[in-house]
Amino acid sequence: MPRTFTLCQIASQLGGEVAGNDGTEIVRVGSLAHAKDGSIVFFSDTKYLQDLQNTSASAVVLKPEHAQHTHLPKILTDNPYAYFAKLSALLNPPVRFDTGIHQAASVDPSAFVPTSCSIGAGAVISAHVVLGEHVRIGAGSVLEMGVKIGANTRLEANVTIQHGCEIGERCHIFSGVVIGSDGFGYAPENGGWVKIPHVGRVVIGDDVDVGANTTIDRGALDDTVIENGVKLDNQIHIAHNCRIGANTVIAGCVGMAGSAVIGKQCRIGGAAMILGHLEIADGTTISPGSMIMRSIQESGTYTAIMPSQSHEKWLKTAVNIRQLNQLADKIKTLEASIKALENQSKEN
Repeated sequence: MPRTFTLCQIASQLGGEVAGNDGTEIVRVGSLAHAKDGSIVFFSDTKYLQDLQNTSASAVVLKPEHAQHTHLPKILTDNPYAYFAKLSALLNPPVRFDTGIHQAASVDPSAFVPTSCSIGAGAVISAHVVLGEHVRIGAGSVLEMGVKIGANTRLEANVTIQHGCEIGERCHIFSGVVIGSDGFGYAPENGGWVKIPHVGRVVIGDDVDVGANTTIDRGALDDTVIENGVKLDNQIHIAHNCRIGANTVIAGCVGMAGSAVIGKQCRIGGAAMILGHLEIADGTTISPGSMIMRSIQESGTYTAIMPSQSHEKWLKTAVNIRQLNQLADKIKTLEASIKALENQSKEN
């Protein structure tokens, strides 16, 4: 059932300053364009000023310097976006699950499962698994031998955590995630390939989110490590022995080759590719679709893509790219000829 809060009650829990009727009742969050009576919205960019003035919301969260743009009751805060996220969580508390082990789950006798945990139907908890308090394991999820999961972590349905991997506290792992598969490692021999055993683990810190169908490979020798506060989107691939620094965020469809080291508080756009054995400095932003082929030693924003063109123009561009070496040689020849003419002119 929806929960109702007045602006005064919201501010008492989340902070901020109320301007206008502090008894205004809020039952939902909404967008500027589609909000209804009882909704609260946020505003942080003046390019949406027209939407703010036309909104049907009951209240708005915005910065103090934007207060004059609306007569609606409001909550003033320096970071409306983050405030709105907390407010949405307040109005939409997580679904509560019954504690206990579903009769259709399989739990090995040697596993440690506190009574505060919730184990869904068809889940498999293997030997020597250790769960913290209030862990939620969704239906059909599999925890292989020796897995450890910290308190208040939640696995959605059909998650696979392979042997020996560790996940910290307050993590959220979405459906289809596979953590701890072997990395892509083969040694060439006599025209064939010899598989390299992967004996490392995946170690994930606290407060990490892993989006649906993301895969994180175990290390070949050392562990693959995801530090505290990392947020991973859907369909990301993190190869063996990678390390991702604390509070880095990575958007969907990023591919990261083996032994790449990503610094703290980085932002990596969707579909970016990072080659193996590279190091990315703390605080770096990588634009969507970029191919990173060298280490980045200094933080900043890096882009390695070409603007889109019509197919016909791209074909011509591709031909020119192939001829760059020849064009460069011609330019050098022309420069030498010009210099020779200039010298001859000076002599005359």
